[in-house]
Amino acid sequence: MTVRIGGGQGFYGDGHLPVAALLADGIDYLVCEALAELTLAILQKDRQRDESLGYTRDLPLYVAAAIGDILGGRTKLITNAGGINPIGAGRAVVGALAAHGVTGVKVATIVGDDIRPHAEPLGLAADTLFANAYLGARPIVEALERGADIVIGGRIADASLFLAPLIHEFGWSPDDWDRLAAGVAGGHLLECSGQVTGGNYSGDWWNGLDPASIGFPIGEFEPDGSFVVTKPAGSSGRVTFDTVREQLLYEVQDPTAYLNPDVTVDLASAHLDDLGNDRVRVSGVRGAAAPATYKGLECTPGGWSNELRATYGWPDAEAKARAAVAYLRGRAAAIGMDVKEWHEEYFGVDAFGGPTVPAAPAGWEPPEVIARLAWRCDTAEEAGRLGREAGLLGLSGPPMIAGAGRARDGKPSQLLSLRALAVDRALVDAQVRVEITEV
Repeated sequence: MTVRIGGGQGFYGDGHLPVAALLADGIDYLVCEALAELTLAILQKDRQRDESLGYTRDLPLYVAAAIGDILGGRTKLITNAGGINPIGAGRAVVGALAAHGVTGVKVATIVGDDIRPHAEPLGLAADTLFANAYLGARPIVEALERGADIVIGGRIADASLFLAPLIHEFGWSPDDWDRLAAGVAGGHLLECSGQVTGGNYSGDWWNGLDPASIGFPIGEFEPDGSFVVTKPAGSSGRVTFDTVREQLLYEVQDPTAYLNPDVTVDLASAHLDDLGNDRVRVSGVRGAAAPATYKGLECTPGGWSNELRATYGWPDAEAKARAAVAYLRGRAAAIGMDVKEWHEEYFGVDAFGGPTVPAAPAGWEPPEVIARLAWRCDTAEEAGRLGREAGLLGLSGPPMIAGAGRARDGKPSQLLSLRALAVDRALVDAQVRVEITEV
């Protein structure tokens, strides 16, 4: 018996068109992994504007893409797109299906990852906006055992979304650590959609990669935990030893102890066999007992940010850019702005990765430099004050300026602060429940 799982989404905003090829190739489960810590913060801002939101708004696109196969009994959909409002997400999906005359579909909603009811024992702040525990596979397994066709959860750990159908199909026990570890390893490889099929590949990325026709990954899992990573025939990209091993180590701190709510995985034990023709077999994954606690995430207000940018051309592009930033910071001091934190970047010489040319030839100058100055204040009003001081740079500052402007039209952006914490499993498990609605 082989279970085929397709990785249909790697983040909120991912392309949904490759899902059609996954379904056409034949998959038993379509798993859409939508969340990151940044995503939860984005969803919080949505919920602040409209309390009925808080889930990923591209969820209907994936449901619409899969509904024909779901109705035909060919696949089931599992997702954590419920974000910080899985109840709202479930209602939205049920409502949309009913509005389009779809019947005979069971939609499961998993709730209980919200840990704000336990604020005191967990030491949560009084102004906490959301706080969630990373759930494991068990509630999804329950939903599948109760006949769910679509399973919508909130903050469920990425790889656990893929592990759940394997537990359901193969009957793996809760302490079968090696098989559970293999399932998590497979989920980890599939969870980032095109990243394991050639996207972001650090080798010869220009060969055979067309984002418009990229093939999203398929995992072919066996009862013993071994599996093959592949992609739909005819799609662009590649599945090779190199693309798989790159994804295997993605976002991993300790490869010998990759923590998941269901098991601790020794990713270093994995054996990869490149079978050719976009097929890589993974076997030998070993596991150990799950961590004693769940990971939790707390979000609190973090103040307000704003920024200004200006581009300067050769000659002396860097000196001009730095002079512009010095002027702006000087004006902030002159008007008495209460800035809690400054951040400077000079794209072209010193930005994301540090010095762009650490050993530049004598006399070399960049053709242009973009200065970015960002700052954080306690209030939106305070964060917005400096934008009114930038106008003088246009005609009275250093020469060769271009693109001087205020990012986001000068409107401050609310910052959210995220804090990870350990959460007692008993507190969470007691409140997790699965609600099923039949359309």
